[in-house]
Amino acid sequence: MVSKPVKILLTGLPGCGKTTAVMRIIEKLDQSKIAGFYTQEIREADKRKGFSWTRLDGADGILAHFDIRSHLSVGKYRVDVLGFEESVVPVLDVQQSNAELFVIDEIGKMECLSEKFVAAVRQLFALDKSVLATIAKRGAGFVSEIKRLPDTQLLNLTPSNRDQLIEQILQTLSFLKKPV
Repeated sequence: MVSKPVKILLTGLPGCGKTTAVMRIIEKLDQSKIAGFYTQEIREADKRKGFSWTRLDGADGILAHFDIRSHLSVGKYRVDVLGFEESVVPVLDVQQSNAELFVIDEIGKMECLSEKFVAAVRQLFALDKSVLATIAKRGAGFVSEIKRLPDTQLLNLTPSNRDQLIEQILQTLSFLKKPV
């Protein structure tokens, strides 16, 4: 393991490729040393209907959608906080994992509706664990708090710098590269 854990936050405007960058990075790393999740849009007939989550172990579910029952919402989407807490937040528990890198895609409004998620992310950033996360470009409260943490690299991703940042991050995480 690397001598000092790294904390990397990727931010950028919606659609700039944050999830794509994370996926390209983790596919080059030793999967046995990584835990976490990523999110993706749910599209039907070229219209966004919601968002899904997928854990790195392959389990998946719905984070937010027009058609789910929940009293919590962000914009027009109802957020399944309970399902997220039961299925996703446990993979961020350092007590239950021997992962060397935790991947969080993303730290945003929907995810931050979960107090358990916020607590798990706070713990990861406070402990000697490496983290690669995407984070909303704008946001107050917890989003702003995480961006201000010491020893955290905040990288602004754009379509024009994506390949360069992916290579930079892969160099930083070289201790986790797949064995040849």
